[in-house]
Amino acid sequence: MTPPFPIIDTWTPRQADFDAFARVSGDDNPIHVDPDFSARTRFGRTVSHGMLLYTRLHGLVGRHWPGRAQAFQALMFPNPAYADEELVLEIAPKDGAPGHMAVRVTRRADGAECLVGDFTLAGDPAAGDPA
Repeated sequence: MTPPFPIIDTWTPRQADFDAFARVSGDDNPIHVDPDFSARTRFGRTVSHGMLLYTRLHGLVGRHWPGRAQAFQALMFPNPAYADEELVLEIAPKDGAPGHMAVRVTRRADGAECLVGDFTLAGDPAAGDPA
């Protein structure tokens, strides 16, 4: 089943999300979890883990392609995402290749790209494609 494109969702991360991701991932860098430390950095406040952003995109993949795995991903994180600022998550076909998708997360307020990249879905087991 092919979902309608582009797939667009919104999400407003909270500091509690950063803290929970730090506990689960073990990445407790103070730029993500220590507001006092982060206030003295060039960002001025805590920033999201890049892979937390990707985790949200991965959730969209699971909702729209149940049971499909990802065979490949390439991601960059050009700008920070902050707590309490709404983000727009997007997935769209790329290059016309089956299962090849472009992904992007932007800050709603200024359009800055926080995550850009692409992924390729593995074969569709329900259709008999190799995984």
